[in-house]
Amino acid sequence: MCAPVTVLRRRADFLRAARALRRGTNGMLVQARDRGDDDPTIRVGYTCSRKIGNAVARNRAKRRLRAVVAEALLPGARPGWDYVLVGRPGVTLDRPFADLTGDLRYALRKLHAAS
Repeated sequence: MCAPVTVLRRRADFLRAARALRRGTNGMLVQARDRGDDDPTIRVGYTCSRKIGNAVARNRAKRRLRAVVAEALLPGARPGWDYVLVGRPGVTLDRPFADLTGDLRYALRKLHAAS
């Protein structure tokens, strides 16, 4: 049985993840933290700064990150963790989808090897 996945919404959760573990890849930056509670839910947040481009470009980058999570998150994610995916300017939009999924798998592997 897989742990349920929800979306981070509160700014405080994003800030806590930013202070925790992080791993940069070619296509994105992944921030992760163990919440330390008994809730097995995996929570995921997405963010793209204005450096990505206008609102259309930022929304497209976030849609791509959501698709990558749907494809590659569950095999490498741990229950009770928060993950924040940060889009990179000029890369998240143009990088092939297969490479983005590989980037997420790599980042999760490295993050959990360090913890």
